Amino acid sequence: CSLQAGLAVLLKAERLFHSSYHSQAVHIRPICRVISHWCAQLPCDGFTVCFSLVQDASCLALSWELRQTLTVVFDFFSSGQGKKDWSLFKMFSRTLTDTCPLASQSKVYVDISPKNKEKELLEVSPPPTSVHEAIVQGDRRTYAVYDLLSPSLFNTSRSLNVQLKWKRPQDSSEMPIPTLHAQRYVGGYGLQTGEICTLIYNTHPYRAFPVILLETVPWYLRLYVHTLSIITKGKENKPS
Repeated sequence: CSLQAGLAVLLKAERLFHSSYHSQAVHIRPICRVISHWCAQLPCDGFTVCFSLVQDASCLALSWELRQTLTVVFDFFSSGQGKKDWSLFKMFSRTLTDTCPLASQSKVYVDISPKNKEKELLEVSPPPTSVHEAIVQGDRRTYAVYDLLSPSLFNTSRSLNVQLKWKRPQDSSEMPIPTLHAQRYVGGYGLQTGEICTLIYNTHPYRAFPVILLETVPWYLRLYVHTLSIITKGKENKPS
């Protein structure tokens, strides 16, 4: 569908590349292929039963899975608007007009998890088609789900502009600290004393999490692998 329908309609280049952060990725991996499919008619009642067998652990036949992701961060509060309210139109200068006919699944998820169970401080519009709950990094999160394949979603209007509004002004100091967050800075200068330092924090009171760190190195820095050092709670861990 390219930019004609579906979620890709929102991918307006001048809006994406002027955001606070954007990252594009392509993931390709081999997966085991379904090797056989057949149907048999039962002689007793005339029913037809179909079977599909998936390849065993030996995985003799392979297919390739392609997954493309786009991550974008918009920061309207620090950009001078002073509000945390947002909408699809504010971020992308476009709205969703239709689903892609080739898509078997097309959904928009909005995190509406309340910080205080007694005070629902935010609301989304239009009303979502469903609500989904999941455990993320040990915390229960609530998501408003907009299913673009649902016939009722585009009944009243041919345009879907998901909006989130706060019911009362919020102090920026009240924003919760993520369980996992990171900081990075460049220190020193030149090839002799230049260095990249990355600090990763886990604020969970007792739980540990696996972390995969992907570093994007500035073009003006040359890394020497033998100088890599990892320090945890003041103790140095020798990398393998």
